[in-house]
This record gives sequence, structure tokens and C-alpha cells, in this order.
Amino acid sequence: MLEAKNLSKTYTGDGSDFQALRDVDLHIAKGDCVAIVGKSGSGKSTLMHLLACLDAPTNGSVLVGGENTSKLSEKQKNTLRNEKFGFVFQQFFLNGRDTVAENVLLPLRIRGASGSEVDSAAKTALAAVDLSEKLNKSAKDLSGGEKQRVCIARALIGNPEVIFADEPTGNLDSTTGAAVEKLLFDLNRDKGITLVIVTHDGDLAEKCSRIIEMKDGQIVNERAGGAAL
Repeated sequence: MLEAKNLSKTYTGDGSDFQALRDVDLHIAKGDCVAIVGKSGSGKSTLMHLLACLDAPTNGSVLVGGENTSKLSEKQKNTLRNEKFGFVFQQFFLNGRDTVAENVLLPLRIRGASGSEVDSAAKTALAAVDLSEKLNKSAKDLSGGEKQRVCIARALIGNPEVIFADEPTGNLDSTTGAAVEKLLFDLNRDKGITLVIVTHDGDLAEKCSRIIEMKDGQIVNERAGGAAL
């Protein structure tokens, strides 16, 4: 499903270079549930951004379904992200002035979809995260846990093959965080959606089937998690 080959990323600023990732090789199969862990600056978020085609590597390549994404145009990468990937971030990235439905529908709007089919898709996605009654509520009026569930609904609406989640419970209390975790793991188990989670939370990582530990831009350990789904 996802493969990194000799992946490196160097950032340049103020006349100096910082190598965030160094010669990383990684294979993520369809249906995997993977946690990428490590201290701040270890390269875990950089790796996720490269796997998700949100950034381009300095060297090496990212393959999605066997296709080398380095050979794709920016328009083709945008289409790939829109059709195959869903994203759940710690900061939510919702438009507070728009309704919940309008936020959820954004990926389909980008595709140019409209009409009753789109409205039905929003209702289905929100039902999956138990927020049907919030359809027409302004996003700014939601709790933190509700906002994160809206993000998951937005990630789901395009029927993604992969969901990338960057610290998905970082802004949530323990009870709400546990509910969001369960929702993500249920999607992985029941729908076969590949799940890639970047996290500092050791307990969350242990619930994944694979744990990738990073340090100084490299993978230093890989092991099985508890997979307590």
C-alpha cells in the first residue's frame, strides 16, 4: 500500500541544513495499523508528511500502490490525496463559521461533487461518528471531542484507503480521547482502512499492531504492539 525507499529529507534555512530524515525504508501493507513514535525532532511527523505526499523528499521515493509519487505532477498528487487518503490532525482545521456538514463535505466539494448524493454522504459520515444531530450546527459551537469526530467524518467521506492521524488525541481529555481512539481502531478493523498514527502517547501506540520508533531521522526499532482493538 505504502512504501518508502531510501527516504531522506533535508530542510535549509538561515544558511544551514537540517536533515530531518535519513535513508528510511518502510513498507505498510493494506489494512495495517501502524504507530510512528519518537521524541520531538525524531522525524516522525516528517515521515508521515512524506508518506502522505504533503511534502516531497530530498532523496528517495514514496510508492503508493506501487506507483512512484515522485513522477506525479502536483495536480496528480492532489488527486491522489483527495481520493485515497484521509487526514485527522491535532489542531482540527475546521472552519468555525461553517456548519458541521459543510466542513465534512470539503473533500467532495474539492472533487467537484454536488447534489443529493453529496448530502447523503455527509449524513452517512456523521452517523458513523455518532454526530447526526450536529449536521447543521456551526463548527465553532462544538466541544473538542466533537470537533475531532467531525475531522474523522471528513476523513471518511471520500472512502479513503489510508487515514493519517497526527496526534489525534493530543487536545482531548482521557475519556474523549479513548472514544476517538476506539473510533479509529474500529474503522481499521471493520472497514480495512490502513491507519498510520503519529503519537507521543505510548498507550495509544501499544494498541496498534506495529510500532515504528524513530530517533534522529532514522527508524531505530520496529516491533509488534498489543493490537488491543
